[in-house]
Amino acid sequence: MTQTQRYDYIIIGAGSAGCLLAKRLTENSHKQVLLIEAGKSDNYIWIHIPVGYLYCIDNPRADWRFKTAKEAGLNGRSLLYPRGKVLGGCSSINGMIYMRGQAGDYATWVEATGDEAWSWPNALERYKSFEDYHGGANQWHGKGGEWTVSRQRLRWPIMDVFRKAAVESGIPASDDFNQGDNFGVGYFDVSQRAGWRLNTSKAFLREAAKRPNLTVLTEAVVDTLLIDPKTKNCYGVQYLKDGVAHQVLCNIESGGEVILSAGTIGSVQILERSGIGSAERLEQLGIPVMSDLPGVGENLQDHLQLRMIFKVSGIQTLNTKVHHLLGKLKIGLEYFFKRSGPMSMAPSQLGAFAYSSPAQTSANVEYHVQPLSLEKFGDDLHTFNAFTASVCNLRPSSRGSVHISSRDPQVHPVISPNYLSTGDDCQVAIDSLRLTRNIVESAALKPYSPEEYKPGSQYQSDADLIKAAGDIGTTIFHPVGTCKMGRPDDPMAVLDSELRVRGIQHLRVVDASAMPTITSGNTAAPTMMIAQRAAQLLTGE
Repeated sequence: MTQTQRYDYIIIGAGSAGCLLAKRLTENSHKQVLLIEAGKSDNYIWIHIPVGYLYCIDNPRADWRFKTAKEAGLNGRSLLYPRGKVLGGCSSINGMIYMRGQAGDYATWVEATGDEAWSWPNALERYKSFEDYHGGANQWHGKGGEWTVSRQRLRWPIMDVFRKAAVESGIPASDDFNQGDNFGVGYFDVSQRAGWRLNTSKAFLREAAKRPNLTVLTEAVVDTLLIDPKTKNCYGVQYLKDGVAHQVLCNIESGGEVILSAGTIGSVQILERSGIGSAERLEQLGIPVMSDLPGVGENLQDHLQLRMIFKVSGIQTLNTKVHHLLGKLKIGLEYFFKRSGPMSMAPSQLGAFAYSSPAQTSANVEYHVQPLSLEKFGDDLHTFNAFTASVCNLRPSSRGSVHISSRDPQVHPVISPNYLSTGDDCQVAIDSLRLTRNIVESAALKPYSPEEYKPGSQYQSDADLIKAAGDIGTTIFHPVGTCKMGRPDDPMAVLDSELRVRGIQHLRVVDASAMPTITSGNTAAPTMMIAQRAAQLLTGE
């Protein structure tokens, strides 16, 4: 065991939250900050080329390569559950879509926490503070921040046709999904800069790393938090690097803190290994209990996407373009010279937010539409022209869990999302599949003779459609909620409204796991907003 110097702040996890925090906390030159990351540097070319997510997900160079337990709601299937293991975390491998959610999401957070700091107007100001928006500063967006929000550099005729079909179906056209009510259809804004992926390492850490008061440690896996069993002070961290255990200490006497930003999966693992969680569960693993918090690892929420595929004729999609050598060459040259075209594309280009049924009070489903199709992630594209319209339930009522099964930090946890486990979620799935069919039957698409390839038109009854949802459903990589914030009287809340771990001093969790409920859209930007709030709390701004 080795011990090194003390730090004022120890941040665990250099992902969407950790990198932003490192930048903000080192602005005070008198504070020494340590950032610990389990993965490697982000100097891997496929991280930065937008289409490179295909080569990062399920690749140990950038991904933890988690898998879920077999899911009853998915007809017994287990899913890949990608999480970034690299500087930038999930922002290095995600879909690059910039999405805040809906104003109502934040009203729900205020209700859950009793803290107006999480209201939509307050969250909006934090978003604007780190934005560099392509349209300039206005009431909805900021300019000059570290986080570039760009228009996409790719359009496909089939996407424009789908957009027109959605409008014909009653979904209004939109050119900005981030004004508090994202009902509409349009092209997503993306987290890119000049055609390259923008991850939080590039946006926040690159400049901060030049500061003498920041130490960045990579390929270091945090084993446990160091907690005094009498005072319940978290005073440091134990990590493993190159097979050797090391300890680093935190200056808690002068207000220092340990900040856990390891993500919805990773933060739970570290808390439970450190004795923070359900006492009964920890005792079964022989882990001394530091704080009995039964909510640790519970309340897992995720967006389940139902990937519907439609063959088309008379219009080209990416499927047939990439199956020709000349087409591949043109794609490569376009990106090399212009940073545009298919190599610049986010996984999903066109988005839509809609009501799955008239019973909904706000848009409750999101579409990710792509000018391509494949059997499953990692497979080659189909040889026929087709597009994919994935639809996900934005506010699932199903709740899952994440828990360790071993004290060994190298052993992956048991991840059980528990998809489609409520009647409400099953009904939204049924309604969503039918809504997609209605859109595809609109006049705009008729000239291209769309034919449902997946799940297939043979699925018609409610029971059929639930079976189909279980067959084609997959994660869209938005797990949140496993260390949720809550009011003092909520027995399942892990954190207070200022992200402090209950029962432990000098320890906060700052990442997507803190969300009481999932936001109505992609979750990277809300995670950064949470980190911005934590930075304000820690610096007193």
